[in-house]
Amino acid sequence: MKHDILTASGHYFDFQYPDQNHIDIETIAHALANLCRFTGHVSSFYSVAQHSVLVSRLVAPEHALAGLLHDAAEAYVGDVAAPLKCLLQDYRVIEARVEAVVLGRFGLPAVLPAAVWLADLCALATEMRDLMPAYDDDLEWQSVSGVKPDAQTIMPCSPSVARKLFMGRFRELTGGTARVAQTDWSAA
Repeated sequence: MKHDILTASGHYFDFQYPDQNHIDIETIAHALANLCRFTGHVSSFYSVAQHSVLVSRLVAPEHALAGLLHDAAEAYVGDVAAPLKCLLQDYRVIEARVEAVVLGRFGLPAVLPAAVWLADLCALATEMRDLMPAYDDDLEWQSVSGVKPDAQTIMPCSPSVARKLFMGRFRELTGGTARVAQTDWSAA
């Protein structure tokens, strides 16, 4: 069995030997916009792309691109629930390999600033408040204990809107300078 997938842009992506030349922002935006957070266990569809835009807005401007792209590897490896990730050591190795290549493609270090992960926790607390089913407070997720949610309420949007928000934020942060695929995404 080959260790690659065919991406929406028509390129094969190899998990064993990921190549920066097969990574483009349009493919990332498309995949993340179609990937639902929390393995779909939310009140309405909420994409990883919309989550990424939120994180990019929660950090200082110098970390905004890192915030936007902090989950970009999920465009290739999927959004696996954190409790399951802990059980899949091989997956974590592959995810780290893909993440380093994806982040490197956009000039970011493989280890992102702590501010990005703090913003990710703020986004998580906000998502729990706005999108998750009611849960027993005694069983609150330890990872967000004491984390204050963002003041604004999340309004989930469709995948096509989330993709546009993601690409708009990317262009805002980069001036559109990074190479993008020559793919017609207008039908997406």
